[in-house]
Amino acid sequence: MSVRLEGIVKRHGTTTVLHGIDLAIEPGEFFVLLGPSGSGKTTTLRILAGLETVSAGRVLMDEHDVTTHEPGARDVAMVFQSYALYPHMTVAQNIGFPLKMVGTGEAEVARAVADAAAKVGIGHLLDRTPGQLSGGQQQRCALARAIVRKPRLFLLDEPLSNLDAKLRLETRLELHRLQRALGATTVYVTHDQEEAMTLADRIAVFMDGRIVQVGTPREVFARPHTVDVAAFIGTPPMNLMPGVWEGDCVVVDGHALPFMAVTPSARQVTLGVRPNDLRVADTGLPARIERVEDLGDSSIVSVVSGERVLKLKSDRLPLVDEGDTVHVSFAPGAAHLFDRQTGTRL
Repeated sequence: MSVRLEGIVKRHGTTTVLHGIDLAIEPGEFFVLLGPSGSGKTTTLRILAGLETVSAGRVLMDEHDVTTHEPGARDVAMVFQSYALYPHMTVAQNIGFPLKMVGTGEAEVARAVADAAAKVGIGHLLDRTPGQLSGGQQQRCALARAIVRKPRLFLLDEPLSNLDAKLRLETRLELHRLQRALGATTVYVTHDQEEAMTLADRIAVFMDGRIVQVGTPREVFARPHTVDVAAFIGTPPMNLMPGVWEGDCVVVDGHALPFMAVTPSARQVTLGVRPNDLRVADTGLPARIERVEDLGDSSIVSVVSGERVLKLKSDRLPLVDEGDTVHVSFAPGAAHLFDRQTGTRL
């Protein structure tokens, strides 16, 4: 199923939650809506599901206008953050509920339930109630209920946020495998950028009720369109420093740092450098080592330079100690420049 949003505006009273959302999602795509809390991504998902009305704009599914259609008429299935399972029903009854609601025969329901439960690995838990399941098992039950009627569009609202770190990782891999096996178009909401980067075919980054960038995970990471996207994507996020772009260098706190492009006149900019591109060097910005975090397979070094804390990320433990004075630098091609006034990429 292809999905298109055209000029979607959503208002609650005098507050505008979505400011003209335009989006095109291809059939079979795993598409992630990523952004901080309150950025409008869940509202967009609920509009796709038919659970929220729009103040302006159109929702198209396979080129048909479904803007005013009820949820039941859209051939979509939604998995909520809370799983929304019926506590008094068994796992089998929970999974089979959508089929029962449309009058499917008992034998066919039983077959479909067994098939859906097997796909998510809970075929042995069909007689239990949700209260007897772990968080991960409840999440799989909710997924099985979503896939049981073979919808053409899956909507997932932060489905992994209630799981512990190890289970999130495992379930993420399973989700990706399941989506590929089903071939259904999937729209997935998360504020976790690692989840977005590993699951998505493409990502739409939401900020304050607007989409600020759409692209593959690689494109969004490598070339953030705005300083807000740069500050949001990456762990740790990009180091951002105010500076002046003069000729073939950027001056930060009075220190000239080489840059590979030339500007005809001085320009106020924000210089961005990813933590894994910043390194301890003989020249560059003077800094003091504040903290060294050893993560086993890598390390994160926090340095204080001028008024700000910068982060360096390395795949080995650097030969520095907390309190050392050093210089930090980067390869000229590793820098990102943003206009200081507008925040857009230069």
